[in-house]
Amino acid sequence: MFSSQTAAISTTGSKMLIPSSPKSSLSNQYRIVTPTFQYNMNYKKVGKCIIINNKNFEDKTGMGTRNGTDKDAGDLSKSFRSLGFDVHTYNDRSCEDMKTLLKQAAEENHSDAACFACILLSHGEEGLIYGTDGPMAIKHLTALFRGDKCKSLIGKPKLFFIQACRGSEFDEGIQTDSGPANDTLETDANPRYKIPVEADFLFAYSTVPRNPGRGSWFVQSLCSVLNEHGKQLEIMQILTRVNYVVATNFESQSDDPRFSEKKQIPCVVSMLTKELYF
Repeated sequence: MFSSQTAAISTTGSKMLIPSSPKSSLSNQYRIVTPTFQYNMNYKKVGKCIIINNKNFEDKTGMGTRNGTDKDAGDLSKSFRSLGFDVHTYNDRSCEDMKTLLKQAAEENHSDAACFACILLSHGEEGLIYGTDGPMAIKHLTALFRGDKCKSLIGKPKLFFIQACRGSEFDEGIQTDSGPANDTLETDANPRYKIPVEADFLFAYSTVPRNPGRGSWFVQSLCSVLNEHGKQLEIMQILTRVNYVVATNFESQSDDPRFSEKKQIPCVVSMLTKELYF
């Protein structure tokens, strides 16, 4: 038992136990004070957000027009502007155009920005995103922002939201009676230490189809949650809610029974090292 004059660091090193009032019962003798394991957002700017919206494709690609994507791009622009991002939208870009745009962005000075976001709206396959002239590896775009290549974003969150089909498999879905569970994940990173060059990235992929005219399930759900909770919840809480909305509220409808009443869900891959609140 600690004396009333001492404080103890927990075995995880992430919480400090501070004795509460001497009158408190044994069960609540200590209150938990969590140090700041959050990204610093106290910068002049929130950051730049680049939206690449590919709707029309060259015949040689075999890819059809992505009806509904303009609504996605417009809604995303509004949502990210409301969070304070400086949003720039580019339509119908080739692979080389996409790489050039993001290379230029990575070479900019982001010293006065808290983070960076990029949104890719296009056709895709596993690990690939389509320019108007064909596919390219997503990693060729995201790697431009690694810590060894984009120094002014070292230790800052780099967010990539990708609305693109990543394959043709569907999920039949299953009935459930279980309620949601709450899990807490804490991460600790000290910016004074050497960090991996691929740290502080977050990727949110859509694997769901679009609804022509009304936008995609993933993007419309993301915008809805951002508009309602974007300035209150942590980024993983936001994306978990997006997963929930997509998983429970949407189901494919098609005249072809092979593609009707199917379920799919977004995928979040995080290499963030702290909590992110806008």
